[in-house]
Amino acid sequence: MQAQTIPTQRTDYASIPRNYSTEEAAGILKVKPQTLRAAVCRDGHYAGVKPRKLPSRFLAWNADEIDALVRSEAA
Repeated sequence: MQAQTIPTQRTDYASIPRNYSTEEAAGILKVKPQTLRAAVCRDGHYAGVKPRKLPSRFLAWNADEIDALVRSEAA
């Protein structure tokens, strides 16, 4: 009889995608939250960053993309 292997989920924090809320992303980018919402409504993105719409209808902004956008503006 073979032993069954039970798949385990990764529990390290590096595997969890980081997201910012619209308010957090706006604060980091130094714009108003409505600026981000208006850009998504108008163009589908803000400076090339597309948020993910959550089931609660809030927007989740990828933290790595927002941080890269800030770094590119600072350079």
